[in-house]
Amino acid sequence: MHPVLFRLTLPWLGEVPIYTWGVMLGVSLIVGWYLTLGRAKADGFPREMLANAYVITALAALVGARLLFVVTNPDAFESASVFELRSGGMVAYGGFLGGFLASLVYMRWKRFPLLAWGDIGVLSLASGLFFTRIGCYLYGCDFGRRLGDGAPPWLQKIGTFPHWPEGTVQGGDGSEAWAHHIESGFIPPDGEASLPVHPTQLYEAAIGLGLLVLLLWLRGHQRFRGQIFLSFVFLYGFARFALELVRDDAHRGSVPPSLPAHLLLAGAFALFAVAFAAGIAPAIESKSLRIAAQVAFFAVPVLAFLGLRPEAYALAPEAKLSTSQFLGLATAGAAAWAYSVFRKAALANPAAAMAPIVWSEPGEQAAAADEQAPQEPPSGEGEDEPKSEPPAAEPTPDAAESPEPPDEPGNEDKPKKKRKKRKKAVA
Repeated sequence: MHPVLFRLTLPWLGEVPIYTWGVMLGVSLIVGWYLTLGRAKADGFPREMLANAYVITALAALVGARLLFVVTNPDAFESASVFELRSGGMVAYGGFLGGFLASLVYMRWKRFPLLAWGDIGVLSLASGLFFTRIGCYLYGCDFGRRLGDGAPPWLQKIGTFPHWPEGTVQGGDGSEAWAHHIESGFIPPDGEASLPVHPTQLYEAAIGLGLLVLLLWLRGHQRFRGQIFLSFVFLYGFARFALELVRDDAHRGSVPPSLPAHLLLAGAFALFAVAFAAGIAPAIESKSLRIAAQVAFFAVPVLAFLGLRPEAYALAPEAKLSTSQFLGLATAGAAAWAYSVFRKAALANPAAAMAPIVWSEPGEQAAAADEQAPQEPPSGEGEDEPKSEPPAAEPTPDAAESPEPPDEPGNEDKPKKKRKKRKKAVA
């Protein structure tokens, strides 16, 4: 455990601790930058515009993550400490929502497809989960519930969080797990370490790494814009919901109603299973793999019900969904529905589903549209000029009467007769 990576001595500021969590956050932003812009270049997308989008999205994600943490833990802060980010205090889903809203606004302004940006930007989310959760582990936050006595020794070892020397970090003398176990009476106040707990930070880091590998593989099998982004949203929502069951840190918030745990959690997992079967599973080409995945998803609510069901005549414990569980369930359901809609559209028109994106700045788009528009005369021009009438048609030789030639001697009657017949035909 290394909550402070090193300390810097700066003029006028004195000794400034550099927290490991903040360093890992910076690493995640750098790795995400190269992942996102590298994929943008490979796909032929406008790299400079998407670089700006990445910066805006990252800043909005930091703000959103902090705001959701403050909203769910209003009593944990003083007014000044709200902006203290070096020691953590963020909610991943707040970052996702803040980044999504910023991307939505920016992509509408730039007139670039949001889902195309999401397909490459989501890679930075998966890698960010890996690095930031490593930072959480090194800092000691976001810990899990106590491990059972039968847990493997190596898991107990990495799940034990120590008591730090006084003054190691601001606002505490030990890891959050150690402090929580003292408050709960699990260990004496002079205990040197917490009891072994689930290292949920490492669990989520592994989830982030696994999702990153899956998304990179899925890029080679993509069938429509948004497929990679929506797959991440659904799978992370499900994984985060399950992971919250073994989290034990207090700063997570809750969402009503309060119901018996075996009904609430089993019902929520059943909703995940239905969303997967209806929205995601039809895209799996292998029939046997598709059926196996559907069976696995539907087995989860059954196991949750049986595992959490109280014994006969025992009082069922009440439970609420945490903030992240509620958001995970809501976003996963929305992602499954959108996945189904876009997949059906892709089946109807495969060529349009992955058609190349030709993009230019909105100002250039407007200029090109003006050039292609038909030119109209300025208002008022030519209003005083008389309208010209089309020229009259010239008479044909047959319709015009030619002058009568003079009579020749000896032929007075015959030509006159011919002339009378001609006049009659004309009349």
